[in-house]
Amino acid sequence: MADASVPITALRAAGTSLVVELTEPVPRVLHWGADLGALTEAALAALALTGEPAVLNNSIDIPRRFTVWPTEADGWSGTPAHFGHLDGTSTAPRLATTRVAHHENPEGGGELVLELADTGAGLDVTLSYRLEPSGVLGVSAELTRRAAGGQDRTGGAHGPAGDDAPYDLAQAFTLLPLPRRATEILDFTGKWSRERSPQRRPLGHGTHSREVRRGKPGVDSPYLLTVGTPGFGFRTGEVWGVHVAWSGDQRYLVEQLPEGAGSHASALGGGELLRAGEIRLAPGETFRTPVTHFAWSAEGLDGLADRFHTLLRARPGHPHTARPLVLNSWEAVYFDHDLDHLLRLVDRAAEVGVERFVLDDGWFAGRRADNAGLGDWTVDPAVWPDGLSPLVDHVRALGMDFGLWVEPEMVNLDSDLAREHPDWVLGPAAGLGPSARHQYVLDVANPEVWSYLLQSLDKLVAAYDIAFLKWDHNRELHEAVHGPRDRPAAHAQVDALYRLLDALRERHPALEIESCSSGGGRVDLGILARTDRVWASDCNDPVERQTIQRWTGQLLPPELVGTHIGPSPSHTTARVSTDAFRLATALFGHAGIEQDLTLCPPEELARLTAWTALYRELRPLLHGGRTVRADLEDDVRLLHGVVAPDGSAALYCWARVATSAEGQSGRVRLPGLAADARYEVRIRTDLGLPSFHQTSGPAWLTEAVEGWIPLPGAVLTLAGLPMPTLNPEYALLIEVRRTS
Repeated sequence: MADASVPITALRAAGTSLVVELTEPVPRVLHWGADLGALTEAALAALALTGEPAVLNNSIDIPRRFTVWPTEADGWSGTPAHFGHLDGTSTAPRLATTRVAHHENPEGGGELVLELADTGAGLDVTLSYRLEPSGVLGVSAELTRRAAGGQDRTGGAHGPAGDDAPYDLAQAFTLLPLPRRATEILDFTGKWSRERSPQRRPLGHGTHSREVRRGKPGVDSPYLLTVGTPGFGFRTGEVWGVHVAWSGDQRYLVEQLPEGAGSHASALGGGELLRAGEIRLAPGETFRTPVTHFAWSAEGLDGLADRFHTLLRARPGHPHTARPLVLNSWEAVYFDHDLDHLLRLVDRAAEVGVERFVLDDGWFAGRRADNAGLGDWTVDPAVWPDGLSPLVDHVRALGMDFGLWVEPEMVNLDSDLAREHPDWVLGPAAGLGPSARHQYVLDVANPEVWSYLLQSLDKLVAAYDIAFLKWDHNRELHEAVHGPRDRPAAHAQVDALYRLLDALRERHPALEIESCSSGGGRVDLGILARTDRVWASDCNDPVERQTIQRWTGQLLPPELVGTHIGPSPSHTTARVSTDAFRLATALFGHAGIEQDLTLCPPEELARLTAWTALYRELRPLLHGGRTVRADLEDDVRLLHGVVAPDGSAALYCWARVATSAEGQSGRVRLPGLAADARYEVRIRTDLGLPSFHQTSGPAWLTEAVEGWIPLPGAVLTLAGLPMPTLNPEYALLIEVRRTS
């Protein structure tokens, strides 16, 4: 039976709450999800009472409790919060609370810190729950092997293996409970040029586990594992999500046992996936887990996305200046770095309104193809006899800033660096395995390698006053071991990367960095704590991009996602598409251009110029508003948009990627508007009108093409607008402004 004298603490923010009962020996989670309000002592006692499950047949003889750090000591037969051993002993954790600290944030939320001790293993655990004003809950832990000769926080002695044995940590996860109504799973898979492809399945008994063993989240990253009520969508349903903010190996899981999780039905969690022998805690050493972010929403996937967007935009380091329109040289010239051609490209870029010019791969020593040069971060004198200055000076003279592509963590064996320092290449002592994309990985955790990279990058950024680095990471980390004894290195590699980025940014505070990894292979909140945007995909095909950007936005706001227009046919799919569709698709993000403008006819350049002007006009809305997406009957029609935080303005994209059986779409609701407000609507024709699969109308559309038309919110958001039928691979831009 619940003890009414046991204190209960709650974290509350933005309509969500976490309630923890500080029971002994380990506190338990009473509730996570909708805010229960300011509960009285009687209500808290009732919550604790109703948190006691039944004692089942053929079960342990006390009620199972789902604690903050679940292990077998609680009767938990699912995935434990941590496991490991002390020289082959102390494999049954038995933790006890030693200290609790709690404070509230005046803006909403707060932090709960729980200190636990495992006397048998000589292990101390500090578990932190931080609820942000956005309603996103960040959970992290520190696990410390007690110093030799010391006592644990309870005054207990060390375990049977003695003071000097290291604790081999095999796993450290954070887990939160889910209710019975959370029965449907959404996560993501993908491949190169088709990242963040959603997949759904029902939640059954057992463990749905997604393991990432690529040394980075990968193009098939689970990204944001979400569990919700049946049929949840963008605008409907109750959902619970988890994201692991770590740029290396990961594990996500949702787990349902027949006996439940205390009074709850299942558990959701994640953390870093550790390789065998990777984390060995000597006395006095500490392992810090990455932050695992949890969020809940009663307003479907858009509500969940809005919480993460609010979280990211509240960061002190979040980009707050206007996101400059970019031209990246890759699909324009590839490795053909001819100065005269590039200068003409810069001229055209300035003419159409580009604000940042980025020189991609091919500028450094020996880099005439992708099989040589990686690691030699000096300008190639054979191609650039006067260095990059002639290009950089021309870029700046035309009012643009300059960016450069690098891939610091990688190396070609055909490079001076690999020839001079073969021991700097990450791999087994018995010999390297197969290359990938003709390259291998540098052992960035090696202090000499780390210093070399920092000095090389620092020198480049300083020499050319570089404003932006496109930081790539193309191959996966297989056999990621280093040293003569093949010690696992995946964790150390990510830790060294973070320190490298932090050190470079400390030397150059104004420098912006993009996380690129074969496109969208390293998109996570760990890397985004140190970078300013991500490259969502190497695929600029607008049909693929509509879906890629739609789902990248489940975690990231548009200003953090590079969205470029590429040439037709697409370089990744060979699809032929209109420039109007490509331009409309690329508008909804941190926009840019990825094609050779010197080959564009005047009419295409005119449309590009109109598009850049439209981007500059609308980017305060696009990069500060709430992302909204409509739930439609199929995926061949898409309606998405951005609504200003105060609801005063919105921009929607109505797109079609394939034909459908229906001739009419019927009334479609515009999401995110207020039913009791009055609005005006118009069609933006800056990029021209799309091709219609109809003779004329609907009537409202005909009038809105000519200018603003008044429409009440009840019509827009409750009744809906009859949408035109577009031909495949066309889009329509609908602008809305509130009048009262």
